[in-house]
Amino acid sequence: MPRFLRVVLPALVIVVWLVAASVGGPVFGKISEVATNDQTSFLPASADATEVQERASDFRQASGAPAIVVLERDGGLTDDDLAGARRIATALGDRDDVQDVSPVIPSEDGDAAEIVATLTEDADTGDAVAAIRSEVGDALPSGVAGYVTGPAGFTADLTEAFAGIDGLLLGVALAAVFVILVVVYRSPLLPFLVLGTATFALCASILVVYELAEAGVVTVNGQVQGILSILVIGAATDYALLYTARFREALRDHRAGWDATRAALRGAFEPIVASGGTVIVGVLCLLLSDLESNRALGPVAAIGIAFSLLAALTLLPALLLAFRRAAFWPLRPVHGSGHRALTGPEAAGLWARVGRLVARRSRTVWVVCTVALLAMGGGLVGLRADGVPQSDLVIGASQARDGQDVLADHFPGGSGSPARVIGAERDLDGLVDAVRSVRGVDGVVAASEDSPSGTVPVDGGTDGGTDGGTDGGAGGGVEDGGAGSGGAPAPAEPTVARGDVLLEVTLADPADSAAAEQTVRDLRTAVERVDPDAVVGGVTATALDTNDAGIRDRSVIIPVVLAVILVILVLLLRSVVAPLVLVGSVIVSFAAALGVGALVFDHLFHFPGADPSVPLYSFVFLVALGLDYNIFLMTRVREEALRHGPREGVLRGLAATGGVITSAGIVLAATFAALGVIPILFLAQIAFVVAFGVLLDTVVVRSLLVPALAIDLGRRAWWPSRLSRASRHM
Repeated sequence: MPRFLRVVLPALVIVVWLVAASVGGPVFGKISEVATNDQTSFLPASADATEVQERASDFRQASGAPAIVVLERDGGLTDDDLAGARRIATALGDRDDVQDVSPVIPSEDGDAAEIVATLTEDADTGDAVAAIRSEVGDALPSGVAGYVTGPAGFTADLTEAFAGIDGLLLGVALAAVFVILVVVYRSPLLPFLVLGTATFALCASILVVYELAEAGVVTVNGQVQGILSILVIGAATDYALLYTARFREALRDHRAGWDATRAALRGAFEPIVASGGTVIVGVLCLLLSDLESNRALGPVAAIGIAFSLLAALTLLPALLLAFRRAAFWPLRPVHGSGHRALTGPEAAGLWARVGRLVARRSRTVWVVCTVALLAMGGGLVGLRADGVPQSDLVIGASQARDGQDVLADHFPGGSGSPARVIGAERDLDGLVDAVRSVRGVDGVVAASEDSPSGTVPVDGGTDGGTDGGTDGGAGGGVEDGGAGSGGAPAPAEPTVARGDVLLEVTLADPADSAAAEQTVRDLRTAVERVDPDAVVGGVTATALDTNDAGIRDRSVIIPVVLAVILVILVLLLRSVVAPLVLVGSVIVSFAAALGVGALVFDHLFHFPGADPSVPLYSFVFLVALGLDYNIFLMTRVREEALRHGPREGVLRGLAATGGVITSAGIVLAATFAALGVIPILFLAQIAFVVAFGVLLDTVVVRSLLVPALAIDLGRRAWWPSRLSRASRHM
């Protein structure tokens, strides 16, 4: 290549990445604008809750989530307190972001009152609830406690918890990685080059994701946003460390920086592309998910990994070529200096000693490691990953959670968050009787556009009256019609759309409780006996359908990920046995990490359980990222084995990659652990399982288990490639 191109080409690469970062950097703070945390929007179109959500506007004016204001005084609310509550209701009704406000509804015990304020459809839930909380707090009578809860309150608390995901999370992750890189490389410059590469990759991926989300091509929520940042920083740093190690080796063999760059790219290209490709394929398997929240992460994470690969193979080589040996100052690699011995009695260093231990007791080592990992996996017996109440999603203080507890003490637990039943109008009486027959139902009314309250009482075929006094519609079954003949008020009628009516069912238990979920299951069974086409939705049904879909996703996606990754490894290593060993080792490691996680969640942190997506995400990340290190190791082992034989190849590969892979593992564990700074239960659990699992992969699986198995299997590990047929004396 002409000399001027050797200068211009790297400079052009750096300029292109600088432009991408300058455009993508400002977008980083705007991605929250295209993110949504509405749980219903992530359900599959086939879910009953989705159908109910989409059809609700047929029966009443489209609206946003209900915010429930609950007031409480120990010893009972006074007349002045109730007058103050009515003033609050009037003030809320004057707000532009509030569509409807119910009358003040006192509790039967007289200690509390509630007001249901339904937000407008286009209201920003987080901002609206924050303003309502401020307004309620300023207007509270002395001695009265006030809370804003309900679906809008929980969404606002969730949004607030995600608020640190733009700055705090990234800052903690970058700081942790920087400290580790300084300790590992003892260079003041190299950490900036590596982190610069990772940051530029993140800026470019954020830019693409933002544009796709704004165009409606992908869906982004808080958890996807946080995982993208962590995934890109961790993966890009890992790939950068592998290339950096190869470049430092090449500088000893080549005087010219260009020649060293070409040699480093030849050695690092295959394992980096294979590792990144494995992760991309693994996360794209999430497209098979029924849950849009899972499906959304697939393409977003794949975009992030693709830019991590691109940056590690273009930007970093260009930067290191520009700085050459100065990048490693003060420990500059000297051209012509001998490489340290990798094996044999004269070999020094930790990884040479580990190699000698593994070589002497290979079978003992892999058996002990396997038994230890399986023992840790025993904690899976106590894993509870079938969903958690919405009130437990936020770790720490939550006004919505506190308000829900007060609401449940004085009103039916599901007040303000009704289950919704859509069924045929001709079967109205039968549907009402079926609903009332279900244990856990406190009241039922029908949606009506003719009623100022939005609902009307309904009588079943067997009894009259109404139990809708505290329903979740607009304050409970107030019958209010227009003027009929002779000036007498005409009773409002249930709204009929496409031959169907909408019933709103107040549950006796809190909407996010296990008891409420069971009530919804029973409701579905009961109404389907009357009308097979009837569907049940609402807040509880949304959580129920989400959990059911998450459990289904786990059962479908995990086997697919394993099969696809196995095929990739077979093609990469030109072997069948070695890929089976690698996949098996990572499965055992994943089981151990999740088992320990289950014990920690139950007995140390006392978490209420886990979302069904926690095992799924943990599996995808641990298998894909854990295999990264095995790919780094085994591609180097294969390279050395072709020259020195299988046994010697394992020892040389372990000694050559031990330092860089351990550094990469610690970096990745630290970046995922940074997710723990966001007070969201799901992210905290992902942070622990993935960070702990990565450390297990790095310290136990890649350092001991896989090398010991490879040595014990010998040439058989490479069957049916030519390495398996090589001379025993090779």
